[in-house]
Amino acid sequence: MRTVFNIIGPVMVGPSSSHTAGAVRIGLAARAIIGGQPSRAVITLYGSFATTYGGHGTDLALIAGLLGMSPDDERIPDAWRLAAQSGLDVKFEVAEASPDIHPNTAKLELVGPFGATTSVVGSSIGGGSILITKIDHFEVDFSGESHAIVVAYRDQPGIIAKITSLLATEDVNIAAMRVSREAKHAKALAIIEVDQPVSDEARALISRIVGVDTAISLPPVSLA
Repeated sequence: MRTVFNIIGPVMVGPSSSHTAGAVRIGLAARAIIGGQPSRAVITLYGSFATTYGGHGTDLALIAGLLGMSPDDERIPDAWRLAAQSGLDVKFEVAEASPDIHPNTAKLELVGPFGATTSVVGSSIGGGSILITKIDHFEVDFSGESHAIVVAYRDQPGIIAKITSLLATEDVNIAAMRVSREAKHAKALAIIEVDQPVSDEARALISRIVGVDTAISLPPVSLA
């Protein structure tokens, strides 16, 4: 549903809702996916992100999101210095335009707080809204506007049923779900968007299901 808020755009620091506010939210979503602030980020920019990121502050915005700032944080213009102070090493690369990739897209290759490397691809689709389209090599479809739980597991019968059953016993309502897998009985990823937060207890129970590798709870990525 479109609201007045969607039309006027988010409260933000920066000249462009797509290039600044949306970029902050991509960074925030990636930070949540890896479970905290990365120690290193290699960020590849595509399309208009690649051609105008300096003038529109897209680089500052992505870094700010990785540092946990919101789109209206007045520290965004100082993001490079704050990244250096916090131990976040950032490198930007520019890719050639591709008709298969949204023009406002960034690929973030991140070393997370526990040393694991994770790749997150996100696009800013207008008005500060975003879409996360890839986590590592899994195709996903996640807007960041709802609470969610991300579950990595080995594809086998019954796992999704066990996960959704546990959520039901916690009175957690599922709004949307997308499952992606490498191949039959191979590694798989489920992003389950829900109407309320998943408790630490429920997340722990899901992580103990035989075949589940990790379960991460994601908060909504605020527009302002």
